[in-house]
Amino acid sequence: MAYNEAANIGRLLDALQRQRTRRVHIDEIVVVASGCTDGTENIVRQFAAQDRRIHLLTQTARQGKASAVNLYLHHTTSDIIVLQSADTLPLPGSIEALVTPFADPQTGMVGGHPVPTNRRDTFMGFGIHLLWDLHHLVSLERPKMGELIAFRNIFRQIPYDTAVDEASIEPLIIGQGMQLRYAPDAIVLNKGPENLRDFVKQRRRIFAGHLYVRETLGYKVSTLNHWRILRLFLKHMELDWRYFLWAPAFIILETFVRALGAYDYSVRHRNPFNWAVAESTKDLPEIA
Repeated sequence: MAYNEAANIGRLLDALQRQRTRRVHIDEIVVVASGCTDGTENIVRQFAAQDRRIHLLTQTARQGKASAVNLYLHHTTSDIIVLQSADTLPLPGSIEALVTPFADPQTGMVGGHPVPTNRRDTFMGFGIHLLWDLHHLVSLERPKMGELIAFRNIFRQIPYDTAVDEASIEPLIIGQGMQLRYAPDAIVLNKGPENLRDFVKQRRRIFAGHLYVRETLGYKVSTLNHWRILRLFLKHMELDWRYFLWAPAFIILETFVRALGAYDYSVRHRNPFNWAVAESTKDLPEIA
């Protein structure tokens, strides 16, 4: 799913073409371009001319990621669907690691392992790594989906007004008696916000989206359990000054942003399913 991703879409398509797959087979690679104005579509067409698996679906206007997901769902006949954000990059074995758990017929959805590329020696970079490290630890206990997911093609669409498509798919799978799995070896590189403005923008929207899922679908994602997160943080703290100075400050920041998200959804009745882009999350490094 892409909106003005010319800086990364070529690298993403190249990374998908170079996936090591012995036990799975990639039938198609589809880019849904929504209201792109930066050349994203031309790059995809160039790749499609060289690889018959690559296809482009175009939305003339940006209508939110859920709308783009539903457009793809209405066009595919694949049994297993992988969704990846266009501003991320998988490692060479990630897709196979993600899809292999479907050998178990009870597996309905699998989440990958996002790893941020931010530097750890800055306050925001440390906080982003702390956040995703905690997501990893939570997922080892109860899977939390994000950035790279795979699921069985057993429903027609997700809610068009969801701001958190991965979280909205989880109850659709569980409701059909299937299980969620976590694939820690399915590593996908992403870039967290580099500045306070983008962090607030992104995390505020995500928390409001999780409240939407809880209210409309009756489903609570695993990261809404604050006590679980606190327990895992305390258990895995390191003897590093950043855990004693930066971590408490970042926790306060995350708490404040969640409060803003709750205010947006519960008081202002805002559901930002067509959200503003966090620009500092877009410059991913090259994969070796």
